Amino acid sequence: MSIIVAPGPRRPGIYRRLLMWWGHRPIAQLAIIASFVALLVYLGINVTTTMTRIGVSPGFDFLWRSANFEIGESPIAFAAGDPYLRAMLAGLLNTLKVALFGCIFATILGVILGVAGLSGNLLLASLVRWYVELIRNTPFLLQLFFWISLAKAFPAPRQASALLGSIYLTSRGVYVPTVSMEGLPLAGPVVLAILVIAIGLLLFALSCLKRLNVRTMAIGIVAILAATLAIFHALGANLTLETPALAGFNIRGGYNLTPEFAALLTGLIVKFSAAIAEIVRAGIQSVNRGQWEAARALGLHNGQIMRLIVLPQALRVITPLTTSSYLDLTKDSSLAVAIGYPDLVSIVNTTANTTGQSLEALMILIGTYLSINLIVSALMNQYNRRVALKGTTR
Repeated sequence: MSIIVAPGPRRPGIYRRLLMWWGHRPIAQLAIIASFVALLVYLGINVTTTMTRIGVSPGFDFLWRSANFEIGESPIAFAAGDPYLRAMLAGLLNTLKVALFGCIFATILGVILGVAGLSGNLLLASLVRWYVELIRNTPFLLQLFFWISLAKAFPAPRQASALLGSIYLTSRGVYVPTVSMEGLPLAGPVVLAILVIAIGLLLFALSCLKRLNVRTMAIGIVAILAATLAIFHALGANLTLETPALAGFNIRGGYNLTPEFAALLTGLIVKFSAAIAEIVRAGIQSVNRGQWEAARALGLHNGQIMRLIVLPQALRVITPLTTSSYLDLTKDSSLAVAIGYPDLVSIVNTTANTTGQSLEALMILIGTYLSINLIVSALMNQYNRRVALKGTTR
């Protein structure tokens, strides 16, 4: 018995593969791309010619020139005469600071509001609904003006009363307790150790958050902080809790949140907590009611059902939408220029006005925000892939 083997289909050649990858009508696509590139070249030549005619040399050499302006609030040391590059770095750190704290506190408040909006308490659910609708349907810039006006309307330090005995709301800012470290022998290694500990805490918290094991996360964070304090004590550091107190005409001690930073941070938290609350509500409601009934049949109470069963499944809906909220929060922080907070946009605008390098400053601004958002998006997408793998069959 002879077996006849028929030849299989021929594999496509290189030209055919190129057409499959490129798509239909390659000549038309090439013409569109070439036209776009030619337009960019024409605009670039036109801009360069105009800058040369008005006496502005194109390039980024201005970053090393001396910046003849002060920055009201800077995480790093900056004084008039330092390079523009250092000024932009200070603005970038201000932007990252307010964006980081805004994402953290907006998420916490948004989750609380989202869960509270689905409670059986009619009054609580109605208050949450009114809060969400009021915040979502008013312009964010208008909200910023309200918060900065409120911050400026606080009493002077001498007339301010302490909240909880150690928090002062004044027209010069918000004063809160802080931890001061003195007697550190080596600043560089200590800063590196603090950075490593902070990254470890973040990774540990995300790992516990993925499993929604709040108790383990709390115990682990306390243990890591205790070990950190022991290490600092062994290095000879003197850690003390510094509380603000009225001294003369001003408040001394503690950490001062400037009115601009406090107003911007409050505005971002309030604005995006409302958006995250709606995302959390939609994610919880996407879980089938049968999950609740099955969990109640097993004897679980509502808190356990929400933490162990509902929220892990709802994260598949919540995480992608929350990523968009984080990106919007980072971009909306650029409105800080309207209330005088020295963020990246404010300092880049000042740099462009004083140097005349408007195009280069705009390119730096666009590239920086694009890089920040791409990094945030990549991290959240990685976390989303880990969450989406739950319950899948292999």
